[in-house]
Amino acid sequence: MDTLSYKTLSVNKENADKKWLLVDAEGQTLGRLASEVAKRLRGKHKTNFTPHADCGDYVIVINAEKVVLTGNKMQNKEYQWFTGYPGGQRSRTATEMLQRKPFALVEEAVRGMLPKNRLGREMFRNLHVFVGPDHKHEAQQPETISF
Repeated sequence: MDTLSYKTLSVNKENADKKWLLVDAEGQTLGRLASEVAKRLRGKHKTNFTPHADCGDYVIVINAEKVVLTGNKMQNKEYQWFTGYPGGQRSRTATEMLQRKPFALVEEAVRGMLPKNRLGREMFRNLHVFVGPDHKHEAQQPETISF
């Protein structure tokens, strides 16, 4: 027999079969929620996962302000960044982040679990985090999933 009876399929952006998923973050632990969302964004839950292509799903997270951190992390966990100027290192606790930008906790946790390259930035654009139960993607008819 000269030819192979099977082929290894490599998924690309055109034939990735992307779906819209809706996740309710109310009462969910932040890290556990973020790891599942990152897995769905990356496409690792699919049988045709291709590491060099964006084959993950679109994920909508609602009720981001109701996410839970265990232990004393609400007061002790700090988010740090650098402004680029001398003496420009800034930090905020998780409580301050929830007050100012409640969606940022979920976004930062998921961003940290994606690849740190162009592909990771492209996958991060497929994440939509909303405060409260309403979102603007009803037209996509997202499928509700729970973890």
